[in-house]
Amino acid sequence: MKSLKTLVSFTALAVCMGAASMANAASFSPVGKTFTTDATGTIVVKSPSSFGGAVTCKAVFQGTVRSDGKADITNVTISPGSSTLCNLPNITGLPWLLTPVTTTTGTATNVGYTITGAPPLIPATNCGPSQINVTLSSTASSISLAAANQPLSGSCTVQSLNVTATGVTIVP
Repeated sequence: MKSLKTLVSFTALAVCMGAASMANAASFSPVGKTFTTDATGTIVVKSPSSFGGAVTCKAVFQGTVRSDGKADITNVTISPGSSTLCNLPNITGLPWLLTPVTTTTGTATNVGYTITGAPPLIPATNCGPSQINVTLSSTASSISLAAANQPLSGSCTVQSLNVTATGVTIVP
């Protein structure tokens, strides 16, 4: 009888924890919406190719909201910012999976890029694929995605990321 009470107690605890986690779930909306972040987006990375120095580049993400409320980032365009290194990355791991955990937090999975390098001047870089934590904010007509100091495998860091897309929101 004691083991039955213990089993019932553990089961009740598991159900409550599951319900609590579902209450915090969030999703992107509307389903099927394709989006492109605006041209003012930036990404700052550190990598072996930059000898560990911060490189600021412009970043534009394109993606689609999935039926499960997550989003696939299907294309990432990096263009010149503070360095000619911005012309060199080859984005890897696409699609990147963007998952809202709450209305203000989420993860991006499969994030990665390579730089072939030009020895001996520029060492090669192979960053990711890695999962990074992101912060999210939403207005009635747009979302913003940010990240700070997120490590990627291959001795790389996303020092900061800031992009905004219109036509997509986050719903609890």
